[in-house]
Amino acid sequence: MMELLAKIAFALYVLIIAGGALLAVGAKNLVRALVGLVLTLFGVAGLYLLMSAPVVAFMQILIYVGAVSVLIFIAIMLVRTGPEGDETKARSLRQFLYAFFGLAAPALILGGTIIRRPVESASTPAEVSVAQLGEGLLGPYTLAFELISAVLLVAMAGAVLVAFERRGSK
Repeated sequence: MMELLAKIAFALYVLIIAGGALLAVGAKNLVRALVGLVLTLFGVAGLYLLMSAPVVAFMQILIYVGAVSVLIFIAIMLVRTGPEGDETKARSLRQFLYAFFGLAAPALILGGTIIRRPVESASTPAEVSVAQLGEGLLGPYTLAFELISAVLLVAMAGAVLVAFERRGSK
Protein backbone atom coordinates (compact mmCIF):
# COMPACT_ATOMS: atom_id res chain seq x y z
CA MET A 1 0.00 0.00 0.00
CA MET A 2 2.78 2.43 0.95
CA GLU A 3 4.61 1.65 -2.28
CA LEU A 4 1.51 2.57 -4.28
CA LEU A 5 1.14 5.84 -2.36
CA ALA A 6 4.81 6.62 -2.98
CA LYS A 7 4.33 6.04 -6.71
CA ILE A 8 1.26 8.28 -6.73
CA ALA A 9 3.15 11.01 -4.86
CA PHE A 10 6.07 10.66 -7.28
CA ALA A 11 3.72 11.01 -10.26
CA LEU A 12 2.10 14.06 -8.67
CA TYR A 13 5.48 15.74 -8.09
CA VAL A 14 6.59 14.92 -11.62
CA LEU A 15 3.41 16.50 -12.98
CA ILE A 16 4.00 19.61 -10.85
CA ILE A 17 7.59 19.82 -12.09
CA ALA A 18 6.63 19.29 -15.74
CA GLY A 19 3.72 21.74 -15.55
CA GLY A 20 5.87 24.38 -13.88
CA ALA A 21 8.64 23.87 -16.43
CA LEU A 22 6.21 24.22 -19.33
CA LEU A 23 4.77 27.36 -17.75
CA ALA A 24 8.26 28.78 -17.17
CA VAL A 25 9.36 28.14 -20.74
CA GLY A 26 6.10 28.93 -22.52
CA ALA A 27 4.92 32.02 -20.66
CA LYS A 28 4.97 35.28 -22.55
CA ASN A 29 5.14 37.25 -19.31
CA LEU A 30 8.28 37.08 -17.16
CA VAL A 31 6.33 37.08 -13.90
CA ARG A 32 4.27 34.09 -15.05
CA ALA A 33 7.50 32.37 -16.06
CA LEU A 34 8.77 32.98 -12.54
CA VAL A 35 5.61 31.37 -11.14
CA GLY A 36 6.36 28.34 -13.30
CA LEU A 37 9.88 28.24 -11.91
CA VAL A 38 8.54 28.40 -8.34
CA LEU A 39 6.16 25.49 -9.08
CA THR A 40 9.04 23.48 -10.48
CA LEU A 41 11.20 24.16 -7.43
CA PHE A 42 8.37 23.14 -5.09
CA GLY A 43 8.01 19.88 -7.02
CA VAL A 44 11.73 19.19 -6.62
CA ALA A 45 11.38 19.81 -2.87
CA GLY A 46 8.58 17.24 -2.84
CA LEU A 47 10.86 14.71 -4.52
CA TYR A 48 13.45 15.33 -1.81
CA LEU A 49 10.76 14.54 0.75
CA LEU A 50 10.04 11.26 -1.05
CA MET A 51 13.74 10.41 -0.79
CA SER A 52 13.58 10.84 3.01
CA ALA A 53 15.65 14.01 2.92
CA PRO A 54 13.52 16.60 4.75
CA VAL A 55 16.48 18.88 5.50
CA VAL A 56 17.40 19.10 1.83
CA ALA A 57 13.73 19.70 0.95
CA PHE A 58 13.56 22.49 3.52
CA MET A 59 16.74 24.03 2.11
CA GLN A 60 15.30 23.76 -1.40
CA ILE A 61 12.25 25.73 -0.31
CA LEU A 62 14.19 28.20 1.81
CA ILE A 63 17.02 28.95 -0.61
CA TYR A 64 15.61 28.41 -4.08
CA VAL A 65 11.91 29.04 -3.71
CA GLY A 66 12.45 31.83 -1.22
CA ALA A 67 15.71 33.65 -1.85
CA VAL A 68 16.48 32.94 -5.51
CA SER A 69 12.89 33.51 -6.65
CA VAL A 70 12.76 36.83 -4.80
CA LEU A 71 16.10 37.77 -6.37
CA ILE A 72 14.79 36.98 -9.84
CA PHE A 73 11.56 38.88 -9.14
CA ILE A 74 13.53 41.95 -8.04
CA ALA A 75 15.62 41.70 -11.21
CA ILE A 76 12.43 41.52 -13.32
CA MET A 77 11.05 44.58 -11.55
CA LEU A 78 14.29 46.50 -11.99
CA VAL A 79 14.47 45.79 -15.71
CA ARG A 80 10.80 46.81 -16.23
CA THR A 81 10.02 44.90 -19.39
CA GLY A 82 6.95 46.22 -21.12
CA PRO A 83 4.22 44.34 -22.97
CA GLU A 84 6.20 44.88 -26.20
CA GLY A 85 9.29 43.04 -24.90
CA ASP A 86 11.24 40.35 -26.73
CA GLU A 87 9.45 37.52 -24.94
CA THR A 88 6.07 38.46 -26.48
CA LYS A 89 7.19 38.00 -30.09
CA ALA A 90 5.74 35.03 -31.94
CA ARG A 91 8.03 32.03 -32.10
CA SER A 92 8.78 30.36 -35.39
CA LEU A 93 8.51 26.65 -36.12
CA ARG A 94 12.30 26.53 -36.35
CA GLN A 95 12.62 27.68 -32.72
CA PHE A 96 10.22 24.97 -31.58
CA LEU A 97 12.20 22.36 -33.52
CA TYR A 98 15.47 23.56 -31.98
CA ALA A 99 13.91 23.37 -28.53
CA PHE A 100 12.56 19.88 -29.21
CA PHE A 101 15.89 18.56 -30.46
CA GLY A 102 17.67 20.30 -27.59
CA LEU A 103 15.46 18.34 -25.18
CA ALA A 104 15.38 15.08 -27.14
CA ALA A 105 19.13 14.68 -27.73
CA PRO A 106 20.22 14.51 -24.06
CA ALA A 107 17.13 12.46 -23.17
CA LEU A 108 17.92 9.88 -25.85
CA ILE A 109 21.64 9.75 -25.02
CA LEU A 110 21.10 9.47 -21.26
CA GLY A 111 18.15 7.10 -21.65
CA GLY A 112 20.13 4.82 -23.96
CA THR A 113 23.08 4.84 -21.58
CA ILE A 114 20.91 3.97 -18.59
CA ILE A 115 19.16 1.16 -20.48
CA ARG A 116 22.45 -0.35 -21.72
CA ARG A 117 24.32 -0.01 -18.42
CA PRO A 118 21.84 0.08 -15.54
CA VAL A 119 23.15 1.22 -12.19
CA GLU A 120 22.41 -0.83 -9.11
CA SER A 121 20.56 1.18 -6.51
CA ALA A 122 20.25 0.66 -2.81
CA SER A 123 16.87 -0.49 -1.59
CA THR A 124 16.96 1.98 1.30
CA PRO A 125 18.77 5.32 1.37
CA ALA A 126 21.64 5.84 3.76
CA GLU A 127 20.67 7.71 6.90
CA VAL A 128 22.58 10.98 7.22
CA SER A 129 22.10 13.13 10.29
CA VAL A 130 21.77 16.89 10.08
CA ALA A 131 25.15 17.27 11.81
CA GLN A 132 26.85 15.02 9.24
CA LEU A 133 25.18 16.93 6.42
CA GLY A 134 26.33 20.26 7.84
CA GLU A 135 29.89 19.02 8.30
CA GLY A 136 29.94 17.72 4.74
CA LEU A 137 28.54 20.87 3.22
CA LEU A 138 30.61 23.31 5.23
CA GLY A 139 33.78 21.22 5.15
CA PRO A 140 34.91 20.28 1.66
CA TYR A 141 32.18 22.25 -0.13
CA THR A 142 32.62 25.67 1.45
CA LEU A 143 34.19 27.08 -1.71
CA ALA A 144 31.16 25.99 -3.76
CA PHE A 145 28.81 27.88 -1.43
CA GLU A 146 30.98 30.99 -1.61
CA LEU A 147 31.07 30.82 -5.41
CA ILE A 148 27.29 30.47 -5.58
CA SER A 149 26.86 33.58 -3.44
CA ALA A 150 29.31 35.45 -5.68
CA VAL A 151 27.36 34.40 -8.78
CA LEU A 152 24.10 35.64 -7.22
CA LEU A 153 25.76 38.95 -6.31
CA VAL A 154 27.09 39.42 -9.85
CA ALA A 155 23.67 38.55 -11.31
CA MET A 156 21.95 41.14 -9.13
CA ALA A 157 24.58 43.76 -9.95
CA GLY A 158 24.09 42.98 -13.65
CA ALA A 159 20.34 43.41 -13.34
CA VAL A 160 20.81 46.78 -11.66
CA LEU A 161 23.27 47.83 -14.38
CA VAL A 162 20.88 46.81 -17.17
CA ALA A 163 18.02 48.65 -15.43
CA PHE A 164 20.05 51.87 -15.19
CA GLU A 165 21.17 51.60 -18.81
CA ARG A 166 17.58 51.17 -20.01
CA ARG A 167 16.38 54.10 -17.93
CA GLY A 168 19.20 56.25 -19.27
CA SER A 169 18.33 55.43 -22.91
CA LYS A 170 14.64 56.38 -22.49
